[in-house]
Amino acid sequence: MGDSDDYKFLQIRDAIAAVNQKVNLIGVIIEFGVPKKTRGTDWICTLKIVDESHPKPGISVNIFAESMEKLPHVVSAGDIIQLSHVVMKTHCGEVNVVFNKRFSSFALYEGKDGKDFLPYQVSSKFRPRDLDKKFIEGLRKWLVDFQLDEGLSNFSFLREIKEGDRIDLACKIVHICEVAKDEWMVFLWDGTDAPPISLPTKLEDDLSNPVPLQLEPVALQRDLLCTFPAVGTILRVIFDQGMQNQYLHLLHSGKWVKFVNVLCEVKSGFWLGILTSFTKLRYTPNDDQLISVRQRLYNERLSSERGCIPYWCFPWSRITEVDYDDVPFVTLMDVLTYSEVTAKFKCVARVVAALPWQAEDLRSPLGTYRIRLTLEDPTTRIHALLYGEDGEKFFDGYPSTDVLRLKMNKLLGVAVSDNAPRTPPWAQFCLKSYYLSKNEAWGSRQYRIFGTKLE
Repeated sequence: MGDSDDYKFLQIRDAIAAVNQKVNLIGVIIEFGVPKKTRGTDWICTLKIVDESHPKPGISVNIFAESMEKLPHVVSAGDIIQLSHVVMKTHCGEVNVVFNKRFSSFALYEGKDGKDFLPYQVSSKFRPRDLDKKFIEGLRKWLVDFQLDEGLSNFSFLREIKEGDRIDLACKIVHICEVAKDEWMVFLWDGTDAPPISLPTKLEDDLSNPVPLQLEPVALQRDLLCTFPAVGTILRVIFDQGMQNQYLHLLHSGKWVKFVNVLCEVKSGFWLGILTSFTKLRYTPNDDQLISVRQRLYNERLSSERGCIPYWCFPWSRITEVDYDDVPFVTLMDVLTYSEVTAKFKCVARVVAALPWQAEDLRSPLGTYRIRLTLEDPTTRIHALLYGEDGEKFFDGYPSTDVLRLKMNKLLGVAVSDNAPRTPPWAQFCLKSYYLSKNEAWGSRQYRIFGTKLE
């Protein structure tokens, strides 16, 4: 393409047929990743763009530069990029766009909500032209009714995650915070319950390395927890080394976002997502189909009588009986965020730890039960005391040490095989909250199990 053709923009559909030629393109960025170092001295970032001629699946754009600063710094998926003198290439049978740092140029514009036609970033070789406004305006009008056709099954629910997998997620960001100096954590939610995690076999490990109530070093304030959804798992997400500065400015609390290629791990019995150099952000408008499906399923769940019962406990064998069958279930997040200090609740949870756990130590020398159980459901974990007459009801009196051991093994999910991981069963519990100090009611709030009997 010669200089006389600088005003000529090809549609993506036509550019795909122009392999090994220089072309000018303008498109909507539907997906982008973070800058990475090449095997040489350059940096690279990869975008995927669409236009009206090629809305699915889009075409990849590989942009090279001498430094990370000279690469496009996309503010949001859905923004518009103008590309001049880029080369159409083939790789592994697919056509893609290659930006050559010696003669190509780019300009970035806000997407459909943009109010002006000034680019927010340009490359050094970019030259504005009178017709730029026309093309930007046309793409913004097309974007108003554009729905990205990516298949509803391509993105996983949190209930489908597996350890070690790299998955695509469509979630709402409910919070972002600095959990340690220069270490940030993102809290994601989609209304579903992540699978329960098998736990370490050795119960004695909890004495030297107690099961934590959260992954972050300091528990979040109750006022903040009150803004979290009370049903559905909150997935903690951290940044792989060097990725934090690339992603953090792109993420905003209260917004839905689609992540491509999130690494799923398990830490301290919690699910943990990791944003790596392979993770990408994808276009997520407010009326996105994936988001609409998640919101509809969540609303249907809330309207159900079983909406607060963990997804993974069905079908379940009831290993406990409670005194208040007619009381509706709530989640442990409901318990934590309840508006009054003292209250009574009914929950379905797992016992992930007990202190003490040995049958011979469950009672004091005077014969009084005093045990701290760590309860977990898909929303959170809490400590709950089992004390005195409530313990007597729970264990059906004062059985022998052998019987107590069998009961505790069942409650904690200890398998017959010594090497098998623990899988605690789901159980019903009646809980009551109380305070230790009237002057510090919220700060001294505790939880206690009552009205519950282990079968």
